[in-house]
Amino acid sequence: MPVDVLLGLQWGDEGKGKIVDVLAPQYDVVARFQGGPNAGHTLEFNGIKHVLHQIPSGIFREDIVNIIGNGVVLDPVILKREIEDLGQFNIDLKKNLFISKKAQIITPTHRMLDAAYEKSKGDQKIGSTLKGIGPTYQDKIGRLGLRIGDSLLSTFKQKYLKLQQHHKNILEFYRADTNTDSLDNEFFEAIEFLKQFNIVDSEYLINDYLHKGKKVLAEGAQGSLLDVDFGSYPFVTSSSTTCAGACTGLGIAPSQIGEVYGIFKAYCTRVGSGPFPTELHDEAGELMRKEGAEFGATTGRPRRCGWLDLPALKYATMINGVTQLLMMKADVLNIFEELEVCSSYLVDGEKTDHFPFDSANQEIVPQYEKLPGWHQSLQGINKIDSLPPALSKYKRQIEKNTNVPISLVSIGPDRTQTIMD
Repeated sequence: MPVDVLLGLQWGDEGKGKIVDVLAPQYDVVARFQGGPNAGHTLEFNGIKHVLHQIPSGIFREDIVNIIGNGVVLDPVILKREIEDLGQFNIDLKKNLFISKKAQIITPTHRMLDAAYEKSKGDQKIGSTLKGIGPTYQDKIGRLGLRIGDSLLSTFKQKYLKLQQHHKNILEFYRADTNTDSLDNEFFEAIEFLKQFNIVDSEYLINDYLHKGKKVLAEGAQGSLLDVDFGSYPFVTSSSTTCAGACTGLGIAPSQIGEVYGIFKAYCTRVGSGPFPTELHDEAGELMRKEGAEFGATTGRPRRCGWLDLPALKYATMINGVTQLLMMKADVLNIFEELEVCSSYLVDGEKTDHFPFDSANQEIVPQYEKLPGWHQSLQGINKIDSLPPALSKYKRQIEKNTNVPISLVSIGPDRTQTIMD
């Protein structure tokens, strides 16, 4: 049985949490394969809004196994808080939450380093969420990091203190605060708390499920344009957000990949710094932000908004091998009588439909096509072939450019406000 992969095709915030929750009943296992508490996956049902940061979005379905894979960087303090917040829903996390021994641990000094590094960049800030993600992946690649499995060893505290001292030496160079007394206590309380859950060799667990014919959904975080290799470098995250990251982040073979669901908004948003060719600084952008409630689920920061960028979407679809496109927040564009779609760029004066190598420094001028808006409510529509003609045209334009079908259109935040082909 193959692993289906669900990931974002833009700069994150595409609506992955909602779609995992919608698709979850088709699967036995949902597994997060990268990222950490910098992710905010929002689910809404029964009139209640839920934001998950590290726990897979299948957690609200009691018969589904949820795995935090080895590619995730995990903050024990935030995970403890997240688990405690779920207590009101009577979910048996000891039964259906599994944590990889190989997942890297975010320590308090990782967060302190994140803040120090970001401050040192001045006007060239990346726009970090300051959750310690980058420094933790740095230590992973530098072979200095701590893993969840280390917390089960008698030598864990010594390893922790050795890494902490290494971090404090760096913090002193940046003239940053190095006092961790209260943070250390909170950290070790969280570590002890997590030991009551299933800490496992997740690569064996997930492959055992596959051999038994179980259906697995791999859940990505952030978006493809934030990928450390293929995104708008250096304004990217520190992990592989693309489909390839599902293999390294879960321990599954490339031959196991089945469907690749690519999620995108009907327009574009971005949080933090970095290039954004179709960003709107006018009334239309402000209307999108208000209508779409575009504020970061993790940071609360207002999102930058702009028209749909087809060259970027086509690029993300290509590098992920997307088999089905899922269009989110189509309802946000209800308010516009006319829409614009970026169909190509002028990069340093030359026309192209390729996502440029140095999108952070090259002059990129989006070239737009105008399309009619549907300018009506989408409520009550439950079939794709019942969409307004203008929205159907918009959908066909995207499918023509990407050569991938759109099999789902979301028309609201609730799990019931989803139209599937």
